[in-house]
Amino acid sequence: MIEFNEKETEFLNSLEEARIATSHDDIPHVKPVSFLLYKNAIIIATDYETRTYKNLKTNPNTSVVIDIYKSGEHKAIVIQGKTEAVENGEEFQKFYEIFHEKFEWVRRNPWKENEAPFLKITPSNKSSWGLNTK
Repeated sequence: MIEFNEKETEFLNSLEEARIATSHDDIPHVKPVSFLLYKNAIIIATDYETRTYKNLKTNPNTSVVIDIYKSGEHKAIVIQGKTEAVENGEEFQKFYEIFHEKFEWVRRNPWKENEAPFLKITPSNKSSWGLNTK
């Protein structure tokens, strides 16, 4: 199991936006998303009709990049892993509570179980730079 060190965890908890990469028919698809770190997994909210969700139903492998670009001071974590959809139950409720507290857009447009899933990405590989992890 891949774990994040203290500096990586601080970095991930300080940001709200990531980019997720999926693919279909050997065509890459990348888009910005809101995310949170929860127990060493990356959690992303999505909708059933998105290209991202459809791609992950046929190929659960994904990559996520979380970064801050500043010339000469770039900081980033790139994560690869398997994705599972969390659509209901206790885990869904926990993710929803955290998203509801963290993101104003969730409070503006609430949803319930089985209306929109969360994506839970379990890292199998990671690379980070610019975080002074030594």
